[in-house]
Formats: sequence, structure tokens, C-alpha cells
Amino acid sequence: MIKKEAKNDLRVRRHVRVRSKISGTTERPRLSVFRSNKGIYAQIIDDVEGKTLVSASTLDKEVKTKASNIEAAKEVGELVAKRAVKAGIKVVVFDRGGYIYHGKVKALAEAAREAGLEF
Repeated sequence: MIKKEAKNDLRVRRHVRVRSKISGTTERPRLSVFRSNKGIYAQIIDDVEGKTLVSASTLDKEVKTKASNIEAAKEVGELVAKRAVKAGIKVVVFDRGGYIYHGKVKALAEAAREAGLEF
């Protein structure tokens, strides 16, 4: 009997493949995106030090939309970019987390670009 793999297992496999090619440095940290059914999360990570420099999610008080939709993704993208610029981070490398660059992930990336991040 042929068994179908779970969607998240396939996503994790894609993410591992992407992460083998990109990593965040001190000069150019990694903007990592994670989305769940309840929220969307973004972190700017320095992989050399192993530290999260800036983060934002739908759990933050500044984000008005508490769902996991495109409007919330735009707000999270704006917020993470504002916090990054405030921390002195201008250029990042984008890690889509194994997700397709479409919908929520695309909205977050475009909002972060508009708010001042370069990638």
C-alpha cells in the first residue's frame, strides 16, 4: 500500500535543503519565516553566533490582526523590518522556511521590503 507523506514532513525536507544553501552571517543575517494555523512568525537570526537578533509575530501587542492571514503577515513583515532597521540591520537573506513564495510568505516579504529591509 502506498502511503502519502504528511505535508509538514515534505516542508521540513524542503527547508533542510534550502538551509544547506543559505545561512545568516553577522553582516547579512537570515530573515526566517514560520507560519502556523494560528499565527505567523518572523525572526532575524545570526547563524554564526546562533542568536536571534529581532523577532515579530502575531502574538505581539503592536500587531492588530491576531489571525494567520495575509493582513497579519503584512503587519508582521512591517514590524520585523522596523525593529531590524532600529537595530541597525539593513540587508538580510530571506529564508522562506520551505513554504512556497506565495500568499502569506510573499505578503510578509514584500511588507518587509517596503519598510526598509533589502533582500
